[in-house]
Amino acid sequence: MARPEPPHATDPSLHWIARFSAHGGPRYLQIVGFMEQAIADERLKPGDRLPPQRMLAERLQVDLTTVTRAYGEARRRQLLEGRGAAGTFVAAPKVDLSQVLDLSMNIPPPPTGIDLDDLLRQGVSQVLIHSDVDLLMTYHLGGGSSTDRAAGAMWLQDMLGPVDDSRVLACPGAQSALAALLLSQTRPGDTILAEPLAYPGLLAAAAQLGRRVVAVGADHEGMRPDLLTTMVRKHGARLVYLNPTLQNPTTHTMPATRRAEIAALATRLDLRIIEDDPYWRFAVHAPRPLAHYAPRHVFYVSTLAKCLLPGLRTAYVLTPEGQAQDEVLAALRSFVLMSTPLTTALSTQWIHDGTAATLATGIRQEAWARQELALRTLGDESLADSGGIHLWKALPAHWKGQDFVGRAREAGLNVVSQASFVAGEPEAQRGMAPHIRISLGRSRSRFELVHALRRLMELAHRRSLREVVV
Repeated sequence: MARPEPPHATDPSLHWIARFSAHGGPRYLQIVGFMEQAIADERLKPGDRLPPQRMLAERLQVDLTTVTRAYGEARRRQLLEGRGAAGTFVAAPKVDLSQVLDLSMNIPPPPTGIDLDDLLRQGVSQVLIHSDVDLLMTYHLGGGSSTDRAAGAMWLQDMLGPVDDSRVLACPGAQSALAALLLSQTRPGDTILAEPLAYPGLLAAAAQLGRRVVAVGADHEGMRPDLLTTMVRKHGARLVYLNPTLQNPTTHTMPATRRAEIAALATRLDLRIIEDDPYWRFAVHAPRPLAHYAPRHVFYVSTLAKCLLPGLRTAYVLTPEGQAQDEVLAALRSFVLMSTPLTTALSTQWIHDGTAATLATGIRQEAWARQELALRTLGDESLADSGGIHLWKALPAHWKGQDFVGRAREAGLNVVSQASFVAGEPEAQRGMAPHIRISLGRSRSRFELVHALRRLMELAHRRSLREVVV
């Protein structure tokens, strides 16, 4: 049986409407999404008139209340404006050209097809119904309750298959988990091995704790096993840090064969690996984590901050098989006694009742849509396989990374240069082509994101700030 044609196939005035998705959330939010995408793509332009609500409801074969809610939400987002009897029109951009547009913070975008306000109200209400308020407001044991750990095991199941709850720790964010692992698995002055470009949070934690991060050479598949062996012997290192899926900042994903090689090496040399894997759910075909190949040697870290909501402040650590957790928990308690009970309880509630999975799907859909939009806006084919919530963009040869970041800030744009990610000594930057990381999630709308990307490229292709048109 043939699928019905979308409305615009027979009515040119509805060219901006796409097909409804069975899993795209409430239809009124899908309609708003169609508008926002069309405005970002310039298929709908300021001043374009939209059909009357009753007519649109008839054409889409939905209730009038659905379209009314959609138009109301679109006005709230400043996408539309009413002009009395003249009708409803696409609004002129409300972006303040003098405001700073943040492309520096790696956070997930708002979810497609989900009313986050309602979701939070319902979630907190369920937590209060099922929890003792006194217990929510008192001290809790570090590592989470048995219910929290069970939620963590459920969350990790997509990546790793069935997980033993007793191996899971619930932590107040990935940064605290990383710091606790560094404290418990190394001593002051020890060397931690990482790829040449690594997560700045790791670099900061290592520096504050008196540990040294040394880079291990990488190729197009990631850290090279032969060079890892050499550096282990040279520095006596016992701990390796890897971010193997949609790596921050390069967006590269380590293939399964390389993961298996490094896991075998960790087993042979008795190494410990911190596998920081916040972006696994954004990858289209993510390989199994390193923890799958070396379960006795890998601390697997998965945070909700990068794929759900940063405000949840919840990360799960799967500890290696057969390893006591006491030293990790002792290290964690030395600087953060416990997770915030209310937000941890909300994370647990959402994972157990399926809300987290629904939210993750909506965020993933929006992230993929923003990736596609960014690639079209930037016109850079080298970014086509990026995925995730950020891009690693090469700069024209006339720019140095830090100089560009400074000029961008003066022009009202925040980005991050490669200097923030260099593991080891600053000399390691020599020979690296200048790059910036562009984060796609912080912008409040797709239109704002496109506006920011266009301004960024305007700057990148000029040699002085005076030439930039903002």
